[in-house]
Amino acid sequence: MASMIDRYLIRYFLGVVDQGSFSAAAFSARVTQPTLSAGIAKLETLLGQQLFDRSGRRVRLTEAGTRFADHARRIEAEFAAAERAVQATPPHRLIRIGVAPTVSTIALGEALAAARVAAPDERIEIVEGRTSELQGKLDHGRIDALLGPGVARNALDDGGDVRLFEEGYGVAMAAAHPLAHHASVTAEAIGGETMIVRRQCEALPLVSRFFTTRGVRPFMAARTVSDDRASAYVAAGLGITVMPYSLRAPGIAMAALAGFDLTRVVGLRVPAAARTRLEPSGAWRAFVEAMGGGESTHF
Repeated sequence: MASMIDRYLIRYFLGVVDQGSFSAAAFSARVTQPTLSAGIAKLETLLGQQLFDRSGRRVRLTEAGTRFADHARRIEAEFAAAERAVQATPPHRLIRIGVAPTVSTIALGEALAAARVAAPDERIEIVEGRTSELQGKLDHGRIDALLGPGVARNALDDGGDVRLFEEGYGVAMAAAHPLAHHASVTAEAIGGETMIVRRQCEALPLVSRFFTTRGVRPFMAARTVSDDRASAYVAAGLGITVMPYSLRAPGIAMAALAGFDLTRVVGLRVPAAARTRLEPSGAWRAFVEAMGGGESTHF
């Protein structure tokens, strides 16, 4: 190669990969879009390969771009490590965790608090999003682990994926609800109840089919993508809903739904590239341990 690749070109390239567009990458890098575009063109000339497919509405990596992205991240990481090595203070270890929508806010908060106590000098970055979006970030090295239902392939997949707990689904109702003291309720018994729809629920199609096959078509008082808001509606008495036991919040009683035996496994997906870096982390170990315990493991 006739010329060296300057660091700013690698940063421009990674900026487009992470931001998804030339304009957003330019804004993040605090340069004009023509300046960034010229930098990417220069990089492609130096490499002799087209790195981005610009034909569609969104910029996508070409096959060559995908191969180069892994090397570019390692190069940028080495640059950053070299800078930290000459600084007076030691670097903070950063752990980036993607969190799917239906993970318990209470359990997540407790796990983060445990991690903070275990290793106050380490930093944790939480990235929220749909599981499919987070999987893409995981594949591109933008997060270190993905926390959510159905992500752990096995109990321990080659030492990486971690199965935290398995749980069932129950009927959530206000603590003052007439059925709150029941251990189990039938679909027919709650057929006249007002329901809250948790639109992010991974089991929503099965829950809907369970009720419709029994002739239960209740009035829907709210449809929300926020489980915290769904819990608030339930606690306020606006309606009842079906949710995993780990999402139970103050002011809510839970009863088993007779005949609905679906369970889910909540786990952590950790790629091999991140595994070695996470293993020495006290914050990571405390986070995993705290997420795997407590009442959330109960059916």
